[in-house]
Amino acid sequence: MANTDNEGRKFLESVHQFFDHAASYSKLDPGILAQIKTCNSVYKVSFPVEIDGRVEVFEGIRVQHSHHKLPSKGGIRFSMQVDEDEVKALATLMTFKCAVVDVPFGGAKGGVKINPRTSSVKTLEKVTRRYAAELIKRNLIGPGMDVPAPDYGTGSREMAWIADTYQALKYGETNALGCVTGKPVGQGGIRGRAEATGLGIFYGIREAFSDSDLMRKAGIEGNTMEGKRIIVQGLGNVGYNAAHFCQQDGALIIGIAEREGGIYNPNGIDVAEAFKHRSETGSILNFGQCKNFENSAELLEEECDVLLPAALENQIHADNAARIKAKIVAEGANGPVTRDAEKILLQKGIIIIPDLYINAGGVTVSYFEWLKNLSNVRFGRMGKRAEEASHRRLVNAIESASGKSMSTHERNLLIQGSDEISLVRSGLEDTMINAYHEIRGVMNRKDIEDMRTAAFLSAIEKIGVSYEALGIFP
Repeated sequence: MANTDNEGRKFLESVHQFFDHAASYSKLDPGILAQIKTCNSVYKVSFPVEIDGRVEVFEGIRVQHSHHKLPSKGGIRFSMQVDEDEVKALATLMTFKCAVVDVPFGGAKGGVKINPRTSSVKTLEKVTRRYAAELIKRNLIGPGMDVPAPDYGTGSREMAWIADTYQALKYGETNALGCVTGKPVGQGGIRGRAEATGLGIFYGIREAFSDSDLMRKAGIEGNTMEGKRIIVQGLGNVGYNAAHFCQQDGALIIGIAEREGGIYNPNGIDVAEAFKHRSETGSILNFGQCKNFENSAELLEEECDVLLPAALENQIHADNAARIKAKIVAEGANGPVTRDAEKILLQKGIIIIPDLYINAGGVTVSYFEWLKNLSNVRFGRMGKRAEEASHRRLVNAIESASGKSMSTHERNLLIQGSDEISLVRSGLEDTMINAYHEIRGVMNRKDIEDMRTAAFLSAIEKIGVSYEALGIFP
């Protein structure tokens, strides 16, 4: 799963090829299309940090792809394989991802060359805060400018450090917590953010299964998740939560692929227990009655209804695409299918649910967190009790008119008001459903065969409208 500079370049070229193909369906001015395609700004920095009495120099980067809407938005990844082309590709995808799900952000991405697995917590904190300071002093971060989030190698801990650094250097700024999302709940984060990407993937796959025309094309019977066979690559936050919610809805997780190998059981794998096993042993291998795959890439080639690559980019490429036997590939990761591989998969009749739609749950709930930080009030705090009082009056009226009493469980179920987690999940579900039908609508109107081209075109048209409304200044 290791990345290289060459792979980063391939990833960027792949994204540009997807864009160019979708843009060929657009009637926007070629100059506007060129502006939509290119990255607006790239900032690279080297900074010193003292580690155990020695000075080490770290490399950081922040790319802002589009300013058609502000702030720009995108994660920060910590990895020794971070390179400029990879970050440009991810920032570009973020722009279109936000547009597809109607989140009013431009795309951005950042990264620092550091190995989070071999670095101490103290080192990670120093590097994170120094990187944040470099962005802050150049006005490259802020609630109205650019709002980072977690990505590969980072999490809520690093986001809390960034928020604290921002508050220290921008003392007294009312909306300071809105400078970054993915924070712990106690530090201005939002309930439901941790599982948001995985839950969004579940909503997207579930909506695809309810699409009779698409399922007929894919050769899948039944319009529910029940009994569908899924192979997941990557048991990190995204892969685990996506698999967990699909399993809860009746799907069979028959394979899990990780960097050290993979496991397979046609009768289904308990995802939570497999995760626990890996945490305790350090490996996904030798779990229960599962068959081991020493080379996890081979597991991707097993028969299944849905293949869910939720690890890194370029995992399905020209060399292995012909051996993929899934009926649907749902891109939980960013860019797991190359352009060359996509052509092969589509020729085989495999449905691809593209990354810029299916894994947009994270940025959607990040948007909700940003709104919460700007309003400085928890969702549901002001309305929950009033809603419950209204429901209680309605239940009392029903009992009075019918002459029958409900059980305590039934009353509590009907009376319960909306709290933050239920509002967040409701907003995410609505977003994923609406975006799915927008993409399918574009496919039908423009006679486009694949979902990725339709998703890109939907995003391009929305961004084009923004540029045309704003005008070109000066």
